[in-house]
Amino acid sequence: MSLLIRNARILTLGNGSRPRRGKELGDLGLIPAGEVLVADGKIAAVGAKVEAPADAEIIDALGRVVMPGFVDCHTHACWAGDRLDEWEMKLRGVPYLEILKKGGGIHATVKAVREATQKQLAASLRDRLGAMLREGTTTVEVKSGYGLNTENEMKMLRAIRRAAAEWPGTVVATALIGHAFEGDLDEYARMVVKDMLPEVSREFPDIAVDAYCEEGAWSVDACVKLFEKARKHHPIRVHADQFNSLGMIPEAIRLHARSVDHLEASTKKDLIALAQSPTCGVILPCTGLHTDQRFMRSRVFVDQGGALALATNCNPGTSPSLSIPLAIALAVRFCGLTPAEAIVAATVNAAAVLGFTDRGNIAAGQRADLLLLRHKDERALAYELGGNPVDMVICNGQVVR
Repeated sequence: MSLLIRNARILTLGNGSRPRRGKELGDLGLIPAGEVLVADGKIAAVGAKVEAPADAEIIDALGRVVMPGFVDCHTHACWAGDRLDEWEMKLRGVPYLEILKKGGGIHATVKAVREATQKQLAASLRDRLGAMLREGTTTVEVKSGYGLNTENEMKMLRAIRRAAAEWPGTVVATALIGHAFEGDLDEYARMVVKDMLPEVSREFPDIAVDAYCEEGAWSVDACVKLFEKARKHHPIRVHADQFNSLGMIPEAIRLHARSVDHLEASTKKDLIALAQSPTCGVILPCTGLHTDQRFMRSRVFVDQGGALALATNCNPGTSPSLSIPLAIALAVRFCGLTPAEAIVAATVNAAAVLGFTDRGNIAAGQRADLLLLRHKDERALAYELGGNPVDMVICNGQVVR
């Protein structure tokens, strides 16, 4: 059965599936009044007017925006428990170190994840995936990282795989095995490289490997040792420069990392070097809103030709948001992006971070992950704060909302 969407303002995000850089970041590939034909889960045709089978199901967009589904390329959406008590303590001015001493912070999430079963973790993740889908996310990356030992990191990855099998969109797992650890970090890092990485590789041979490079977490040297071994079989990604610029960006470029994420504290020199490399930068503005009002200097990166992606960083501690529309609105207000640039960053560029070339834009042969917005002007995505701008979600050619 074919599906024809007509009378639509179509954001094709044309020009192939490669990440958009520099001035291209703002090119939406607009068809002001057009049609999209979907068949067998793929885009069959797109243009001002397309030929469709006589029995095609018709959707009249009534002049509203049709665009690719959102790709959330950086989340920690698999966890157990909550951090509501901790959040309220922060609002009262209780220092984070005091919260940690009382068993809060990441300690609380690690404890809850270790106590949860794989089935319970998968169920909580499914609930979050459902909320993401309702706001237009059709592809999402989900990291491990709250197990902090081999047994529980593997449990998290299996839970992510289990939830993915029951969701109409696409879930991409990432092994965040280089996460913050309370204890002997050097010994833990050696264990990760010697024991945990081989275990992950055996069961998840193509998974990306990630680490958190920051003071009090993984050093540049520890990250490099992990990545030097991991990159023989796995794509690599890295959290870097969230609070401090430690020198991870040059190493990430040298190691051909797929992305460097956060970048709030990056120097101008490092941002320019990253922009001129194949590695993508990923901004996480929901984190700045919730945590400390610090945001990446995205304009420097984009104007130097960088490939920029945008994600929610959904997690219980620093970014309790499941909403790419909110991330778009914040990126425009606090990171210096235009609405068009933020849309591209959350679709085709985010897909590139995850290694996909079959989604993120609307062209013949691409996977039919599409959104019909409530709006006739895509700028409303960035303008509105709150509410759901998505009226219909199509996943793999099927209307799922």
